[in-house]
Amino acid sequence: MVPLAFLVTLCPAGQALASGYGLFTQGASAFGQAATVTAHTTGPSTLFYNPALLTTLDGTRVEAGVTVLAFDRRFTSRADGDTHEMRDETKMPASLYLSHRVTDDLAAGIGLFFPFGLASDWPDQWEGRFLATQTEMTTYTINPAVAWQPLPRLSVAAGLDLALFDATLRRQIDLAPLGLAGVEGSQEFSGDDTGLGWNLGLALQLTDRLDFGLSWRSEIDLSVDGAARFSGVPGNAAALFPATSGQADLSLPEQLSLGLAWQPIEPLVVEIGAHWEGWSAFEELRIGLEQPVAGANEDLVARDWDDTWSYRVGGRYALSDRIALLAGYKYGNTPVPDSTFEPAIPDADTHLWTVGADLQFG
Repeated sequence: MVPLAFLVTLCPAGQALASGYGLFTQGASAFGQAATVTAHTTGPSTLFYNPALLTTLDGTRVEAGVTVLAFDRRFTSRADGDTHEMRDETKMPASLYLSHRVTDDLAAGIGLFFPFGLASDWPDQWEGRFLATQTEMTTYTINPAVAWQPLPRLSVAAGLDLALFDATLRRQIDLAPLGLAGVEGSQEFSGDDTGLGWNLGLALQLTDRLDFGLSWRSEIDLSVDGAARFSGVPGNAAALFPATSGQADLSLPEQLSLGLAWQPIEPLVVEIGAHWEGWSAFEELRIGLEQPVAGANEDLVARDWDDTWSYRVGGRYALSDRIALLAGYKYGNTPVPDSTFEPAIPDADTHLWTVGADLQFG
């Protein structure tokens, strides 16, 4: 049986079930339910949302998916009222999962997915160009997990998160302080790192029609090694902007999800849930440079982000063994305070509605 899900999502791509630079598009059926799937199974992609639910899947199963995100953002200046549009940007994060029922009370799985990502591309001469022109960040995560069912109504799970991180940050440089009024240069920092975390899951059947789920992922600390490069700096001033290696410390936040699923009638499952993310770990972005650039050995930008909660409701109604309708709603607050809001991560509080359908072939 090969699952194929057709989905219509009523949301901005940049807020695809996420806060900060998080993404929750790791499963098509889950996406159609606004990711409210911590307490009921969606197929092998349940490994991401709650690995303890792997014990509800029989045999060996494979799930693959691609999400198309088309970004459309605008900035209206408070100074002159001008509107600046971000260049068209389309990303296609993919996911792949394998689950296997080892014994009656033991299951295992492995997933490849993209839990964090970011893309923004503003014109070189827009008002916020000294903060950001182009930002791209990708996190590939490989997640093996094992689930155990010690009791008929209880399952627990544990897994590892191997995060492969890659980022590129570009912005313009104002050279007026060096006596070059009206002249600008360009800066690019690109780097990568690999980090390790872990995750836990719990699934508890409270009654024949009521289920509880909990999923937790640890914070992952990264030390991104890369290089800073500069261009467009004229004459003798170019000596102040040498190409140099650098390092930036960054954390992928701790996450906690809770869900309560109810099956009032056989074909219908409705779930409510809450999701917490520990974005307060992102206090600053500090890029340490091996060689001084314009007299400084680091580039520091304060972030001072806040932890966030989001609240969700979603459901799945099976019309037959092969067709199901999906719907969901999510509200979440942004971790970005007004004091450090900037164009590289134009996040905001989110109201999100999703509708879709699962179609099974094979």
